[in-house]
Amino acid sequence: MATTTTYGGETNADYQPSPTSQGARNVNARDGHIAPGEIAVGVVIGRTSEYFDFFVYAIASVLVFPSVFFPFEDRLEGTLWSFAIFALAFIARPFGTIALMAVQKRFGREAKLTIALFLLGSSTVGMAFLPTYSDLGAVSIVLLALLRIGQGVALGGSWDGLPSLLALNAPENKRGWYAMLGQLGAPLGFIVAAGLFAYMLEALSGLDFLDWGWRYPFFVAFAINVVALFARLRLVSTPEYSRLLDERELEPTNVVELSRNQGRNVIIGALAALASYALFHLVTVFPLSWITLYSTRSIEDFLLLEMVGAALAAGAIVLSGLIADRFGRRRTLGTLATLIAIFSGFVPMLMEGGETGQDLFIIVGFCLLGLSYGQAAGAVTANFQAKYRYTGAALTSDLAWLVGAAFAPLVALGLSAHFGLAYVSLYLLSGAVGSLAALSLNRALEIRN
Repeated sequence: MATTTTYGGETNADYQPSPTSQGARNVNARDGHIAPGEIAVGVVIGRTSEYFDFFVYAIASVLVFPSVFFPFEDRLEGTLWSFAIFALAFIARPFGTIALMAVQKRFGREAKLTIALFLLGSSTVGMAFLPTYSDLGAVSIVLLALLRIGQGVALGGSWDGLPSLLALNAPENKRGWYAMLGQLGAPLGFIVAAGLFAYMLEALSGLDFLDWGWRYPFFVAFAINVVALFARLRLVSTPEYSRLLDERELEPTNVVELSRNQGRNVIIGALAALASYALFHLVTVFPLSWITLYSTRSIEDFLLLEMVGAALAAGAIVLSGLIADRFGRRRTLGTLATLIAIFSGFVPMLMEGGETGQDLFIIVGFCLLGLSYGQAAGAVTANFQAKYRYTGAALTSDLAWLVGAAFAPLVALGLSAHFGLAYVSLYLLSGAVGSLAALSLNRALEIRN
């Protein structure tokens, strides 16, 4: 008998479970309604664990890897090589998305998520056991690169559709509020990762830290992944969750078909968030590397400063939800891209302005990051037709990270070291201009259609 069910203001009739939705659901499976708030908890837990893994590697690529894996280079060149390997995960992400969506189509969502998070945890903890360059030579660098690629594949494959489902099932006047919840994982993950490294640096001698202390955060990352896996499976394995995904047609689709029918939306969506993703690494990873190379500031104190900045970013992310619901997500992103463009002009003055200038750079930069990044996901992906939204949203996110963030630490440090900080300003400005152009194009296309 045909039934009609309404969620978040949209109606879908004649619901029938897809074959995928009938996969194994034996992990804490339960029936019953899933509220947007419950989906939000799953989103925050999942994203926090992923970002923690992400930032553990990012911080280690500045503080550890140049000495441990590139001792034959000077500090600058060693850091640049570390950042080159850092970028490999972002190159691998789209491939992980495509490969593990094929797994989902064949074996179900739970199998895909389990494989992805197991690969992420294994790749991360594997770094804790890596021999150094002095032990194994160039092979150690190859192993580090392979594990980094493994992280990227896993991060692409860990897409669970929760952000899209959350946005679609949230009250219409609260879409901005619910959209920002998943973004909270970034500052929360950074605070935990930076706090661990700050503690290890404070508690250990320099030799002990480089010998074994740096490995501890990678073990913690594995433990957090296990907890996150079961927390997310508890939600993903429920029949209600699968039913909601099926009613929204949030299923994997063929990438070739997606590119042919919705490729424009993928590209515009990736570029619309360019300013946020470029700023993301220019206030987290890049300043840490710049301070390490060109300042006498205590690294522990600077990490604590960045943790304060991340806490402010978390508050700004929450605020972005209120702002977006009042003024619109696209207008919010456009305004923030403009403010980021203005902020880019002050990068040299602040970074070379002593501790006060650097403190302002971190505080203001993190606040702008929170306000913009809070709405960076999904502002344009709502344009996807229902059947393409699941895969389209995942690939849009992958490409946004690749274009905006993958090479940001490498480019920013290389430019500042060889040409000066003014070129970092131009790099950030280009991201802001790209966002404004994409948002304008998206608006023009909507008006024309």
